[in-house]
Amino acid sequence: MASISKPHAVCIPVPAQGHMTPMLALAKLLHSSGFHITFVNTEFNHRRLLRSHNGDLGSFPDFQFMTIPDGLPDSDDVSTRETNISQSINHEELPPALATVTYIISDASMSFALDAANEIGIPCALFRFCSACAFMAYLHYGKLLDKGLFPLKDAAQLHNGFLDTAVDWVPGLNHMRLKDFPSFIRTTDRNDIMFNFITHEMDRAPMASAIILNTFDELEQEVLTAMAAILPPIYTIGPLPMLSEQVPVSPIKSLSLNLWKEQSDCLNWLEGKRNQSVVYVNFGSLATVTNEQLTEFAWGLANSGYAFMWIIRPDLVKGDNAKLPLEFLEATKDRSLILSWCQQETVLRHPAVGVFLTHSGWNSTLESICGGVPMLCWPFFADQQTNCRYVCAEWGIGMEVDNDVKREEVQSLIREMMDGEKGKEMKRRVVTWKEKAVRATQPDGSSYVNLKRLINEVLVHKRSA
Repeated sequence: MASISKPHAVCIPVPAQGHMTPMLALAKLLHSSGFHITFVNTEFNHRRLLRSHNGDLGSFPDFQFMTIPDGLPDSDDVSTRETNISQSINHEELPPALATVTYIISDASMSFALDAANEIGIPCALFRFCSACAFMAYLHYGKLLDKGLFPLKDAAQLHNGFLDTAVDWVPGLNHMRLKDFPSFIRTTDRNDIMFNFITHEMDRAPMASAIILNTFDELEQEVLTAMAAILPPIYTIGPLPMLSEQVPVSPIKSLSLNLWKEQSDCLNWLEGKRNQSVVYVNFGSLATVTNEQLTEFAWGLANSGYAFMWIIRPDLVKGDNAKLPLEFLEATKDRSLILSWCQQETVLRHPAVGVFLTHSGWNSTLESICGGVPMLCWPFFADQQTNCRYVCAEWGIGMEVDNDVKREEVQSLIREMMDGEKGKEMKRRVVTWKEKAVRATQPDGSSYVNLKRLINEVLVHKRSA
């Protein structure tokens, strides 16, 4: 039970790795500011967490875990994707024991928390885990429908240039095309589950008492200004990997919620490498590839001539096991390290890493900026297309790999990013953005101040009002 003297915040992320990680970072920041925390996982993911942490997440009197049902089987199958998750939890209710809480911070895709908060008479903030530019694009999904740009008339529009249609009417978004919108619009089905789910969740965003974003003002100022005109108060508190450095050293600070077991030997491997000499490859927690795409990436890495570290999850290849060519493994054995999972934030801050081949998830994008590492972007789905567009065209800190991946292009882009003039310029730019992120998260920086404002103006104020 929470201490009466402490405000009690309940944190509810979508049960996917890319949502749980930033929510945990915010929970730690609130805990260090005097909050009792209840962190809510689904039953399926809580079982996965226990397995990946050898059955022990730790025991803390003022930082507890609770679960909600999700309708998923008790198995070791980790192939469940976000679409199924969204359907299974959208109508869940909070556990009755949480009726004593003073505040709810919910994933913006979990609008049932707004209803639960309303029922027990407490405020609820929505934490959106994508970039501000992607959030703004999501908010205008309905306009795409109104303008006849969704759904696609036929599948040919995926490839005939229709997705290059300019979209210049979304406030705060520059040089956008249909292909740069979050990818759930790429369907001919008006009843597409994800499009309609997201549109429903975005329609409910104005009901929140506050919107929290893992970004910093200088990075996305134009879209943040436009967004402020249509949403509740917005609090930018990112990049969370840097702001989290303000958390005092404690057992809570070292707590992690990785759904896969981390392999820490990668840091020893990196220690023996020259500065900026290693290509780091990780397509995140949800993206999948075919074995053909895996092979093209493999030979592109091999033929580039550079050392590389590649994270290949057990479920990276959809519906199959990853099959790397034996010739590739033999040719690269002296300059490669292949793992199933790692502490990415630490890896990207290691001086040996020179470029990040990424799926352009927002956590990965921010962690790359925090590490001062330019990106090769191969977006898979959701907001990743939007993030890729901004990384490459607006911020100038990355280049895109064609969706139809070919080894020759991968090889060429790696060499350009590692040693070419464009790569050197992108390195300079990303270091500049890193410096701006550092300033934003230091005491008196915009994100640091915004966190204090969130606590004092919304959380503590609402409790005492």
